[in-house]
Amino acid sequence: MSTIQIQEAVREKYGEIARAAGKTGCCGPTSCGCGDPISSNLYSVEETTGLPGEAVAVSLGCGNPTALIDLEPGQTVLDLGSGGGIDVLLSARRVGPGGKVYGLDMTDDMLALARENQRKAGATNVEFLKGTIESIPLPDQSVDVIISNCVINLSVDKDAVLREAFRVLKPGGRFAVSDVVFRGDVPVEVRRSLELWVGCVAGALREDDYISKLQAAGFTEASVEPWRIYQIDDARAFLVEAGVDVGRLAPEMNGKVASAFIRATKPEAKTCCGPSCCS
Repeated sequence: MSTIQIQEAVREKYGEIARAAGKTGCCGPTSCGCGDPISSNLYSVEETTGLPGEAVAVSLGCGNPTALIDLEPGQTVLDLGSGGGIDVLLSARRVGPGGKVYGLDMTDDMLALARENQRKAGATNVEFLKGTIESIPLPDQSVDVIISNCVINLSVDKDAVLREAFRVLKPGGRFAVSDVVFRGDVPVEVRRSLELWVGCVAGALREDDYISKLQAAGFTEASVEPWRIYQIDDARAFLVEAGVDVGRLAPEMNGKVASAFIRATKPEAKTCCGPSCCS
């Protein structure tokens, strides 16, 4: 399957979810969310109070990136793959009227839903942009913090995503995302079976690969912190329904997938100290 085909499949899937918002009992036609152990119980009641119901219902993440980092008034924040806008709206509260939060998404229906949620929330320091996370439509060194919630795994070219994130961050800027990772080696058959369950995170990286790619993009202080590790029973019903021989694969599947917090920093710019710059 080509990159374009994969992007179109992702766009169609999440467009369908956006169109179903408010028309179903939960978050629409998706295998993740709606009580799924990956997407459930990520936000506190205090956080979601006052947010539009559709923003909460279409939250299909695997963590709460706004809880990963101390956002400060006046900062500029970018959410990669902003969906219905829940993390953008939460960030907008924290950076205040002097700050700015951009949400980037490639799906027209999600962008329309997010902008409607922005209107309902009365958020004036928010802007939703159309584009891909592999080619961010913002200038160099224009963002203080990048967040994302279970989206980078969907990209076919994660190296491009991380290079772009590094480009738009200011020196000293921070990368703080939630994503799903594979823990250690996963046999192909097992990986494919897990993808049936975590269809929204089919391109998950290994923990060490994530760190290597961040470092290759130029980031320092890269870390991956698994915080919710999944066992076979978390996915048993879904996998059985999909025709997977759970009993045979269980020993290799337990503990192989986790939701993780991924953090990194763009180094500060070097300062000059005399006739020649310091090395």
